[in-house]
Amino acid sequence: MSKMKFEKILEPCQLGPLRIKNRMVKTASGTASAYDMGGFVNNRHISMYEALARGGAGLIIVEMGGIDPPLGLHNRFQLLLNDDEHIPGFAQIASAIHKHGGFVFQQLFHAGPWHDPHSGYQPISSSSMGAEEVLGLIPSEVPAALTGEQLPRGLTIPEIQDIVDKFAATAERAKKAGFDGVEVNCGTGHLINSFLSRIWNKRQDSYGCQNMENRTRFAVEIIQEIKRRLGNDFVVSALVNVIELGHDKATTVEEGQEIAKYIQKAGADCIHARANAYSGLPEIIRSEQYFYPEPPQPLIKELDWRRQGAGALVPLAAAIKKVVTIPVIAVGRLDPVIGEEVLREGKADFIGMTRRLLADPELPNKVAAGKFEEIRPCTACLFCTSRIRTYQPIACQVNAALGNEAEYVIKPAQKKKKVLIIGGGPAGMEAARVSAIRGHKVVLYEKGHKLGGLLPLASLVKGHEGEFLMEFVHYLERQISMLGVDIMIGKEFNPSVLNRVKPDAVIVAAGGIPTIPDIPGINNNNVVSIPKLHGMLKFWLRYFSPMTLGWLTKYWMPVGKNVVIIGGGLQGCELAEFLVKHGRKVTIVESAETLGEGVPERKKHPLFRWLKKKGVVMMAGVKYEEITDKGLIIVTKEGERRTLEADTIVPAVPLTPNNKLYETIKDKVAEAYIIGDCAEPKVIIDAVAAGYRVAITL
Repeated sequence: MSKMKFEKILEPCQLGPLRIKNRMVKTASGTASAYDMGGFVNNRHISMYEALARGGAGLIIVEMGGIDPPLGLHNRFQLLLNDDEHIPGFAQIASAIHKHGGFVFQQLFHAGPWHDPHSGYQPISSSSMGAEEVLGLIPSEVPAALTGEQLPRGLTIPEIQDIVDKFAATAERAKKAGFDGVEVNCGTGHLINSFLSRIWNKRQDSYGCQNMENRTRFAVEIIQEIKRRLGNDFVVSALVNVIELGHDKATTVEEGQEIAKYIQKAGADCIHARANAYSGLPEIIRSEQYFYPEPPQPLIKELDWRRQGAGALVPLAAAIKKVVTIPVIAVGRLDPVIGEEVLREGKADFIGMTRRLLADPELPNKVAAGKFEEIRPCTACLFCTSRIRTYQPIACQVNAALGNEAEYVIKPAQKKKKVLIIGGGPAGMEAARVSAIRGHKVVLYEKGHKLGGLLPLASLVKGHEGEFLMEFVHYLERQISMLGVDIMIGKEFNPSVLNRVKPDAVIVAAGGIPTIPDIPGINNNNVVSIPKLHGMLKFWLRYFSPMTLGWLTKYWMPVGKNVVIIGGGLQGCELAEFLVKHGRKVTIVESAETLGEGVPERKKHPLFRWLKKKGVVMMAGVKYEEITDKGLIIVTKEGERRTLEADTIVPAVPLTPNNKLYETIKDKVAEAYIIGDCAEPKVIIDAVAAGYRVAITL
């Protein structure tokens, strides 16, 4: 891949009056960083957007700016640009991007029917919707039982005209802040789309669906009013659902093309081609997630499924290219390789990326420098967007600096040290990478036969439906090798190594130890312990990749047909998914009151829905009594004593900290640190962040 010529994607392109330096666009995405609840820009925003501009993106579209709070917002952590008092903060973002040669747009949107129905304010839409009508149309995490003022109400014409004014007034503020343009979000399930879509729009007036002119009138009036006030030198892009899925009144590609024609005629300078799915279908915006946990059948024929969802939405951009003369942005799990292909084939003019650029803001610069294999890969874990769902500022599983760019700066070490790292998992490898970049001499000991710690096992269990862990493992391997880290594979550390290596600092990242639940019968023959499973799998992973071993396990595994999993957190839920896909009947039991601890929020609903569909029994709030030859005896939260019959019982509970080695050596070296699961077992994002943090302080 590193020898591929990225000519088209690095080529400048005209967008209205702007000459964009390359074809890579950072598309808008929320950050939940406006945590002061005032919707003001803060240093987290400025640092993140400057890092993206410094990394070389030609155009950056800033996250959704609320034009009409509170009704226009998804949540209270979003940015606002509905008042002049917000202009100075946005001006700082624009200045930070411009000084690195990038252009900047502000996305304008109104949540409409997707406003949180539990906020105390009634959501609005093109038309009023009943409880049965809205079922399956609102985001999946919103409970279905909505009543009264929780249901969307239709707008009056004066209210429509007022919102048109608010869109245009917000665009004026963006221009005053120094922005080069705006993107009007006409897509997803937001307010403007509720007029464009026959699913939502039941109006009988001039904003109804009687014809395409009426159907697009709201969107057209917004674009025309922005252009009227700000002129042709201020760019207006429109994000549009070219297709909707999961409803008999969904927008078709042919209708999407007609909508695009009206959008162009209204004065738009660019169209961002998207899609939206309803009625329990997997999300399509992050198109690889359409395969998680399993893809629905049949796959939508209008999309491109050759790459497990990557590039699936490209045919939509190509369809729009056929009917408009303005530039088109393609999106959907794109990377520079797919992007180059799309551009060469004339299917789009710009390549939109979000998570790829969050994972590595330097991606455009690395492409330009021919350093493709140095790009840090996005694993599609969805932790970034899941944190937003729980009102936490954005963070990234593989990029610890995301959202902390001002503090997490990798600087040359003032004093070069010899650093010994014990453990080659994600925490240890990230610590080695950052330490080596800073100029330290790094030696890494890994007792196993491969690097990655538990990530290869996690990759095997997770499969390749919606997450790509091994890409990150291979990236870290390449990085620490290229940076000159002395890697001691298959070498178990012992204290005598200190005398030989003579390190200035030691970082213990040796991983946690399996937790053995205190349940009578835990050592019975029908219990397959995690250490035993790990040992077997690690042995075979010496010879096979996780993908190949995953295929082989379809034919044999050391578990019976009827399996009870003790533990309903991340480990237990992912193991259940794996076993169901391998033909096992599964029951999950958990002593806590809820299941899914550690599962990213955006994956919880589709995973639990799928497990339920597959017949998995899920029980929380139980007490474990005893393991017998017949199975597991529990007491339910209702107080019922039951025996869950099982051929195999697998405890899948979180690891236990393992600080024994650290305690042994901490007084024998000048500096000693303990990180990752051996300090506090959590998830991958925490391990990587711990490795990064300790390395920038050495």
